[in-house]
Amino acid sequence: MLSTDTVWSRTEVSPHDTLISDRLYNLTIGVVLLWGFAINYLIVQTLDPVWLVNTVPYWGIMIGYVVSALIGTMIYTSSSNPWVSFIGYNLVVLPIGVILTPFLYQFDALLIQRALTATGGVTVAMMMLGGAFPRFFLSIGRTLAMALLLGIVSQLVMMFFFKGSYNPNAFDWGFVVIFSGYIGYDWARANAIPKTFDNAVDSAASLYLDIINLFIRILSILGRRD
Repeated sequence: MLSTDTVWSRTEVSPHDTLISDRLYNLTIGVVLLWGFAINYLIVQTLDPVWLVNTVPYWGIMIGYVVSALIGTMIYTSSSNPWVSFIGYNLVVLPIGVILTPFLYQFDALLIQRALTATGGVTVAMMMLGGAFPRFFLSIGRTLAMALLLGIVSQLVMMFFFKGSYNPNAFDWGFVVIFSGYIGYDWARANAIPKTFDNAVDSAASLYLDIINLFIRILSILGRRD
């Protein structure tokens, strides 16, 4: 996960922003998330995956995304202006559409729709839980971080050194649990900082990454079943 500690440690309202109501704050997070989903949908629908794979090596796409995401994160975490933060948000979120294009090409539309439905259901449920039990979710941040790091390292070790006993489904289910937890955790954190337009944009960036990672793992699981 990208480091966003400066966002979650905020306790005061910046001169460039003002406090807004809970409803407007949550609505802003939702609109910013929907913007990212909509633009990435257009990117996936517009880009030719065959052309993309034959033109740019996948490692090149990943390096490009990492650079863009790091720049975007630096922008939105250091800015107190919501419009500047929105630019950073786009640098983190929109290139995901380029990464998803060759990945989604492997699956049929019905399977993708099922994964989207499942992801949406889990997301809403975890946001509700994060809002209902904020203390619990705020207390599991380190556990989630350790579980994520351990999961990534373990998966890489199994993929490269123990291919015979590597079970991708087991890891995907584990990551589904982890990213589901992160949605509740980041929603609780989003509602624990001052409710401003800038903080809503910044919170949406973290939530978007949680949701996309959850979607990818759910789709991978469903794809192996068919």
